[in-house]
Amino acid sequence: MTTFERIKNLADSQKISLQELATRLGFSENLIYRWKNAVPKTEYLEKVADYFHVSVDYLLGREEIEVPRFSPELLEAIDNAEGYSGQPMDDHDKEIIKGLLAGYFAGKNKK
Repeated sequence: MTTFERIKNLADSQKISLQELATRLGFSENLIYRWKNAVPKTEYLEKVADYFHVSVDYLLGREEIEVPRFSPELLEAIDNAEGYSGQPMDDHDKEIIKGLLAGYFAGKNKK
């Protein structure tokens, strides 16, 4: 599986497009699509890895992980959840919640 395919799978698992991912990370809209035929810069891979809570080695195919697959209902609940004192959560907060849940479910499934 290529780096592009791994990133596409991660984005699909969180129900976001590659263009939306690129925008969230401050990239040009079509940058990730260019990675089908080009090697991404390390700084870009680091941002993608941090966003999805995976390692750069995973993105490069040097290690395998089980990608969390959240149900559409859970993703919707996270997107509609309110934060502390009823304030809306920003995208960063939502990604932290997803990362925590992924870690929780990964640990639970190992027992």
